[in-house]
Amino acid sequence: MKEFERLAKCLEAVRKKTDFVPDVALVLGSGLGGFASQVECEAEISYSEIEGFPRSTVEGHKGRFLFGRVNGVKTVVMDGRVHYYEGYPTKDVVLPIRLMRLMGAKALMLTNAAGGINPGFHAGDMMLIRDHISVLVPNPLIGENVEELGTRFPDMSSIYDKELSDAVLETAKGLGIELKEGVYIQTTGPSFESPAEIRMAGILGADAVGMSTAVEAIAANHAGMRVCAVSCISNLAAGISPTPLTHAEVQECADKNAPRFTALVKESLKAISSKL
Repeated sequence: MKEFERLAKCLEAVRKKTDFVPDVALVLGSGLGGFASQVECEAEISYSEIEGFPRSTVEGHKGRFLFGRVNGVKTVVMDGRVHYYEGYPTKDVVLPIRLMRLMGAKALMLTNAAGGINPGFHAGDMMLIRDHISVLVPNPLIGENVEELGTRFPDMSSIYDKELSDAVLETAKGLGIELKEGVYIQTTGPSFESPAEIRMAGILGADAVGMSTAVEAIAANHAGMRVCAVSCISNLAAGISPTPLTHAEVQECADKNAPRFTALVKESLKAISSKL
């Protein structure tokens, strides 16, 4: 089955449940699982209700779409993403992004928990992603091009939309939240990176590292969506952190900073929608 046909079938399954047309799509990372309470929900669809849709298997990722208004903005929320390390090819990892585009979303806000590489970062910081390094994971556009979504060789000069990103930055200032800026690098996971790999990433210019987001941003850019993204620095990366890394530590820090992260995302959605 061609990829666009699969997407069309997924969209058909969604439309049987709701005719909601979002302006903005939001992907919730670790620590934002409680964000659902911010949504004036009109419909909810579990991924398991969509034939051919990948399932999230990570603890804390619920695996559902929420449709409704957040701060007055018509939003589709991806409550639980899928990852390459779960065994899915990257085209499956980005299928939800493409589907949200077909639902009508014009902009995408990505969030994640990330390890800090920049020596000036500390656990609990937040970082606006200005650019990314994705060459360590397979490009999601490999294979037959989905012509209905975008060109074979899309430009990636401005993956993260400057106007939307600046709007998020101004929102953070208005809330009194310090928002760092930097480059994010995606690795495959599920193992955390080695100290040598983190040194390499720092030499390449990365400020933060994680196991998601970059491939999603590529697919969204290819499909004509405007993208912005924020990382919660939940831990210092291997070789920088004096203690061994655990997923529990990442989740604990992300949960601790969830109120600030939630406030930033909620207000940013309003700022983003004003630019569309």
